[in-house]
Amino acid sequence: MIGIVSCGIGNVQSVLNAFARLGHEAMAVEDPARLGEADRIVLPGVGAFPSCMRRLQESGFRAALDRDVKSGKPFLGVCVGMQLMAETGTEFGDMPGLGYIPGRVELIPKTSPDLRIPHIGWNDLRIARPTPLLAGLDTDSACYFVHSYALRCAEEQDVAAWTDYGSPVVAAVARGNVFGLQAHPEKSQLVGLRILDNFARLPC
Repeated sequence: MIGIVSCGIGNVQSVLNAFARLGHEAMAVEDPARLGEADRIVLPGVGAFPSCMRRLQESGFRAALDRDVKSGKPFLGVCVGMQLMAETGTEFGDMPGLGYIPGRVELIPKTSPDLRIPHIGWNDLRIARPTPLLAGLDTDSACYFVHSYALRCAEEQDVAAWTDYGSPVVAAVARGNVFGLQAHPEKSQLVGLRILDNFARLPC
């Protein structure tokens, strides 16, 4: 069973629909006490880092996530859900994150006058190292992105893939049982479905 954290910070239904299309059993988890019923956990996120982080804390999901992630359950953060995995977010000032991936979430650098922020649209994934989350993908597989901030990893080995948007932008991370994808897999057609399918098949 895949548990999708549902506390008002992400488009849960679209992720549920994607797993259903793949034939994997998934449920929206609105009560953190029920998170333990899931074998794998997905944290989707849309919006600003501080408001999403506060919602996790106020809803009780922060403690439930810490418990289950430390127990070794496969965990996937999507979009802002990936950014929340960082030690610190800098949107509207510094704020502690979940701390699962060493690093900071910072505004994408505007390296040229023509570069538009936010980064919206299709862009290639550049695979940095093998990871089960991205198994079977070509190095130029494209995903759909919508974000202004990006995770800057403190340790290079945590970067699973990056994308080029004026400069290298971290697109996926992997560290032990925790994984993150900056793009929206549910909007990334066959590539996104492959990534979700890979996650659903990770050993528990």
